[in-house]
Amino acid sequence: MEDSIAPSELALLWKDNIWDRLLDSLDEQSVIPIVGSDLLTIENDGDTLTLDRYLAGRLADSNNLRADDIPDERGLNFVVCRLLRAHKDRYAICDDIFQIMKDSDLKPGEPLRKLAEIPAFNLFVTTTFAPLLERAVNETRFGGAAGTASISYSPKRVDDLPTSKDKLTRPTVYYLMGKLSATGGYVLSDEDLLEHVCDLQTPARRPERLFDELKKSHLLILGEGFSDWLARVFLRIAKGGRLSAMRESLEILADSRTQGDPGLVSFLQQFSSHTRVFRAGGAIDFVNELSRRWRERHPEAVPFDSSQATTALPPGGVFISYASEDAACAEELRSGLEAAGVTVWFDQESLRSGDNYHPRIEEYIARGCNCFVAMISQTTELRHEGYFRREWSLALERDRGIHHARRFILPVIVDDTLEPATVPRRFAELNYTWLPGGRVTPVFVRDVQGIIQNTRAP
Repeated sequence: MEDSIAPSELALLWKDNIWDRLLDSLDEQSVIPIVGSDLLTIENDGDTLTLDRYLAGRLADSNNLRADDIPDERGLNFVVCRLLRAHKDRYAICDDIFQIMKDSDLKPGEPLRKLAEIPAFNLFVTTTFAPLLERAVNETRFGGAAGTASISYSPKRVDDLPTSKDKLTRPTVYYLMGKLSATGGYVLSDEDLLEHVCDLQTPARRPERLFDELKKSHLLILGEGFSDWLARVFLRIAKGGRLSAMRESLEILADSRTQGDPGLVSFLQQFSSHTRVFRAGGAIDFVNELSRRWRERHPEAVPFDSSQATTALPPGGVFISYASEDAACAEELRSGLEAAGVTVWFDQESLRSGDNYHPRIEEYIARGCNCFVAMISQTTELRHEGYFRREWSLALERDRGIHHARRFILPVIVDDTLEPATVPRRFAELNYTWLPGGRVTPVFVRDVQGIIQNTRAP
């Protein structure tokens, strides 16, 4: 196979003109990195290993399985398949992995951090479920504060990009194969991957705005290690047409597997001339070189703006989510709860505008508060966009990982709206509370106090 490849092709991506084209595209913000498992490295007992290998070993140990025969590639899938053959419930496996991740407090490795700190990337797509990429962006750009938006795909609930890539107001990580949770909903095994890929091709389950961006952007497919046919299918889905068709965008594949797959390389050479395989190393080598060249071009760049850092928030309490037009009702509700001794997190800057994003909003919803109050009104019914909807999505994401017996979200209607039609379906399942004008009632206060008293903040 190597004999059919011209010598110039072997080191094509090391040529300055190719790198210059890529860096020019980065400056135009027309490049999207798609991040796979090869880039998710961690430090464990002085050794550097992939997160996949680490989780495979820990999952095997916690289930009394041999760990010495786990393969280096797709080790987690190997262990999961053994557990499924032993008739262990998939949701129990997901809970095991969730607890391992929660207890480990893993930090993103240097490759992810180098990729995340390039500010020209404002949209990342990840095919892994672990939030290490999201954490890397937060650490390199926001000093650890939760300034990154995250969106998770699920065939049962297709969350798309809120707007086009060029209008995103903060860096965004899209979990194409689902995001870590205690109840599953993400790709864990090869069978899950097959079903997910099929769902992505179904018109009713396709995140259209995301795939529009993938189609017109240059793609860096980093560390995926897809098998021959899966790589072909994935490229075809991402580009939305025949791979042999002429297009302006370029795809670069950098991983440890593709370059050694002669069948895939031959297919791409013949039918996808706009796809280049990085032959001088794996994903980490590519990111190291990209980071070096980007820094040379932008020596003045400062990865982290300290003004973005935020102070710690009080643990527990209530978060009130509202539209700017309902600020008076939000103030009334807050006053009523605080008068009863309930801690309420209420950003005064947001109170003035209602829609000013601040990184600590996401942090508090995702980890800090014990109760989320979603204020519903005619305003929220009429407004199909707004930061309150992002807050609702964050709360719903957390709610999916909470035991069904524990309450977290309280949907509150503050006017004469009778049948909300533009709220998430989950809100109706939780039952509405009517508090006209935001005025609390003794029953509502006791409800909130009960949730807080029976909840230990994560």
